[in-house]
Amino acid sequence: MTLSTTVIVVGAGPVGAVMALALRRRGLKVIVVEALEQPEIECRAASCHPPTVAMLEELGLLEFGLEQGLVSPVFNYLDRPSGELIARFDIRAMKTPPRHAYVLQWEQYKIAQTVVKLLSDDADAELRMSTRVVGLTQDADKVRAEVELPNGERETIAADFLVGCDGGRSTIRRLADIAFDGFTWPERFLKIDTIFDFQSLRSELSNRNYFADPDQWLNLFKARGPDGEGMWRAVSPTLPEQTDEYLLSPEQIEQRLQLFCPKPGPYRIATVALYKVHQRVAATFNKGRVLLAGDAAHVNNPVGGMGMNGGIHDAMNLAERLEAIARGAAHEALLDQYTRQMRVAQLNYVQAQSIQNKQTLGETDPAERKRKLDDIRATGADPERHDAFIRRACLIDSFHDSRAVA
Repeated sequence: MTLSTTVIVVGAGPVGAVMALALRRRGLKVIVVEALEQPEIECRAASCHPPTVAMLEELGLLEFGLEQGLVSPVFNYLDRPSGELIARFDIRAMKTPPRHAYVLQWEQYKIAQTVVKLLSDDADAELRMSTRVVGLTQDADKVRAEVELPNGERETIAADFLVGCDGGRSTIRRLADIAFDGFTWPERFLKIDTIFDFQSLRSELSNRNYFADPDQWLNLFKARGPDGEGMWRAVSPTLPEQTDEYLLSPEQIEQRLQLFCPKPGPYRIATVALYKVHQRVAATFNKGRVLLAGDAAHVNNPVGGMGMNGGIHDAMNLAERLEAIARGAAHEALLDQYTRQMRVAQLNYVQAQSIQNKQTLGETDPAERKRKLDDIRATGADPERHDAFIRRACLIDSFHDSRAVA
């Protein structure tokens, strides 16, 4: 049954798309407002951890994810200077594995495209593409978004609630005057996509690998890619003083990949990108009838693949609350609890773990570096610590502990 409550969802990336679909599955009407003509094809995020996979299944998306993505039950920690495989973590080997004992490597743009197609066939889901929010007001009963249409004209859209899923530079967060506390890492990150199959060089590599190096650590992940044949993504830090021209030169790109996985002949590069990385969390995720989810509410470095997961967890938590409000529950208490729960998930888990991951991989002090790598090695070898590490790294503890917050 469709309820009378209408929610404006700003942003049709993976979090905004999932937010809109979760609301529709619970009977609320949605208006999706997206500045772009169609979801951006950007594969920066591609990892769906076990709790997120369960959410995708709940929404009827898992069959699409399994068709378009890669099942990845194992992730590795390696030492670049020595070439040693330090530890191997296998979700299937846990004493009590989750029902979905794997990470699903499903690129964010494929998630968004899949959901937008589903929504386009839904009469109670209105899609406003190429439409930009330029103003925001609210009162006790409604929220109103002033939008700029593709032809340059402006219009006001009224709804019961509005959810900003419009990314780290969120217009909604700015218009709602919500602080975005945290910091920006001094170094930028370089993302390299290549179709070369790294497992042909090193059979012990999995679809998800972390190389520790005091000068230039590396995340190396595999997704299915746009043609389904496989695309590897390498992410590593740069130095603040290095110029775009230097970092994006073919010679530097080649040298970076050859450092970690030397091979005869050059790599075939698909795309490269440089971007700044932030660790920030909004002061609140709700302000009256305006709410934040995903990168609009929190951003973190990519080591561990936690960012998109946290946003999808926001969306599912919030959809449940907005349905309860639509059925008569007081919205203030439920939305305040949404902020408390999801800020705990961020501050205690995603932010803390992603910072720790980055610092471990890039540790420069020789003694401290040895201590950290020895600790990872011992963790991988001990069944109890192995399982505890996976529960934290894969956001299993984050999901359960945050939902317990009153």
